[in-house]
Amino acid sequence: MKRHPLTVEDLWALPRVGAPAPSPDGRWLVVPVATASMETNETTTRLWLVPADARGAGSGAPGDTARPLTGPEVSCSQPAWSPDGTRIAFLRKPDASKPKEKGGPAHPDRPQIHVLRLDGGEPERLTDLPFGAVDPQWLPDGRGIVFLSSVYRNARSLPDAARVKKEKEDDPVRAMVTEDRFYRYWDHWLTDGEIHHLFVLDLSSGTIVDLIPDSERWFGPDDPSGQYRIAPDGSEIAFAASRTSPPHDPILWGIFTTPIPKTIDEKTKPGPTVALTDDYPADAFLPIYAPDSRWILFGMQREFDFYADRIRLVAHNRKTGKQTVLTEAWDGSPSSWEFIDEGRTVLLAAEIEARTGLFVFDFDDAVKKPKSVRPKETFRGGTIGGVKEVGGTVYATMSTLRQPGEVIAVPAKGGKAHGVTAFTAAKMEEIELSEVEEVTFHGAEGEKVQMYLLYPPGEKPPRGRSKRAYPLVHMIHGGPHGTFPDQWHGRWNAQAFAAPGYLVALVNFHGSTGFGEEFCASILGRWGDQPYVDIMKATDLLIERGLADPDRMAVTGGSYGGYLVSWIAGQTKRFAAIVNHAGVCDFQTQYASDVTQGRARSMGGEPWDHQEGMDRYNPMRHAAGFVSPMLVIHGEKDYRVPHAQGIEIYNVYKAMGLPARLVIYPDENHWILKPRNSRHWYGEVLGWLERWLAAPRKGRRRK
Repeated sequence: MKRHPLTVEDLWALPRVGAPAPSPDGRWLVVPVATASMETNETTTRLWLVPADARGAGSGAPGDTARPLTGPEVSCSQPAWSPDGTRIAFLRKPDASKPKEKGGPAHPDRPQIHVLRLDGGEPERLTDLPFGAVDPQWLPDGRGIVFLSSVYRNARSLPDAARVKKEKEDDPVRAMVTEDRFYRYWDHWLTDGEIHHLFVLDLSSGTIVDLIPDSERWFGPDDPSGQYRIAPDGSEIAFAASRTSPPHDPILWGIFTTPIPKTIDEKTKPGPTVALTDDYPADAFLPIYAPDSRWILFGMQREFDFYADRIRLVAHNRKTGKQTVLTEAWDGSPSSWEFIDEGRTVLLAAEIEARTGLFVFDFDDAVKKPKSVRPKETFRGGTIGGVKEVGGTVYATMSTLRQPGEVIAVPAKGGKAHGVTAFTAAKMEEIELSEVEEVTFHGAEGEKVQMYLLYPPGEKPPRGRSKRAYPLVHMIHGGPHGTFPDQWHGRWNAQAFAAPGYLVALVNFHGSTGFGEEFCASILGRWGDQPYVDIMKATDLLIERGLADPDRMAVTGGSYGGYLVSWIAGQTKRFAAIVNHAGVCDFQTQYASDVTQGRARSMGGEPWDHQEGMDRYNPMRHAAGFVSPMLVIHGEKDYRVPHAQGIEIYNVYKAMGLPARLVIYPDENHWILKPRNSRHWYGEVLGWLERWLAAPRKGRRRK
């Protein structure tokens, strides 16, 4: 079979494998697998049953052991095993292509909880809620299912919420009114009073009881799933939610507990909600229970105005109420944590030097001697997510710059990983992939900076100085406190950027996460300082190695990456083209963002205080240096970096008589998510690069 470089059609034809859900006995995995359709412009997720000891399941080869549990017509997600392993609860989206049935569900437009018996039969729908359900979890004794669903602050019962929801839908007035500081998030407003409550459904009677009927808290304004856990003894639930009241200045998140009633019926009276972290200086999140239910382990940060502040783990003794910070002395920042080995050990996943590492530490020793905790790394892969452990084996998804995500299995205490699934294998056989080289160089202030290089398909990293110079494309990550990791990215796919014949550089500049707390925080108040130097030094290195053609170079970036390319535009003329996606170009107007706390610390000043600090690294104050042609792309529903930022820099470019192109997606937010929009986006980006990098520039002065 003749292979070809990756195209955007290939990218969207690849199945996208989600986090595995292991059965209680560790014999099976339920794996969500999403497939996209350019025809319908939608993505549909099916649930697959895979033996936990499989090798290459889902490949479609003869003897394939993966079998689908749900059909391809309707999306199903968030699988949860019953304690006895005989049933699976999951969310099922409605089939929008079918008309509403007479006598059918009252709320067919929302995902509802379904249960499927593994010994046969059709899924049974259990809920019919006005806002649908989120994150179903079984009670330990199997008698009921806990879940999240929305109500309103002024209509907290499900019937009242349904009534108010319909009134709002029928009301022609769509005004949003607020006096809060935090009132919209990402791509939606928070002014209608919608909040999430925890409910429990009794399976024998169908009765639903609100466990926190008096709550007015948010469970994460983006995705509320993953924010609660049920104690193994079935006595209570720990959850993370907002702990501040209007005007939410600042907005802070904390840990709470609420008891689970012994009986679930119409007479059930919920117990009190208890706050565990009201005196914390910043956020707390992701609580889990020890297997014996004696402890709650959660993450916390110390700085509310620095969103990338290192996460520390805290152990809460349920009997005494004493809390112990366990990982203060460790420079890592975990993204997930689980008890394993019957609660004797804690398993962590943490970003480390642009990859994900798995770590373990002894829990009892940590509680006794927290200042000495240094988690031991047991495995390092590409980018790992959805970590779950059963019987000493960790199951997770892992991707790399050369491999889309698949489920892997790895011994929890250390060892080699093997692939459990291979849903993407058949399609990947058709693709000619770019070679990847990892490079470390001396960046700003002489400190080491890591970079990935992707070569044009068919080309190999040279030994010594290269005899051929390629057009260079920098891909600059967002954040700024993020990373371009060893990862198969669904939106900014480095293989797709390299496919036309470009040398692609992914520099993890100062401010990137996974390289230590000091490195991450070093750019606070000076966004355009060290990162700019790092990109320039990387560029110089690639030219010195003979790899980069200095007359055919481009910088591309989104969010903070869009900021940095805007900053670069005002500082140097050496790049032939710029791609600015959802980028900040003006610090002052970025105050229209959804989250504004911490602005002074990150950007160097406030409009009313230390304006000169804010202006120092503000790209728009350096517009006189703009020369390089710029493609500006933005989603109109982007509240993180409002689309006026893109329009502003585009208008300045046009007013200066400079080459520029503007692309606005009215139905997208900070990310381009719809299949057809993504295809169009790649066409615009790669078309812009082809337009300006196709041939060396003549007579262009560089500095």
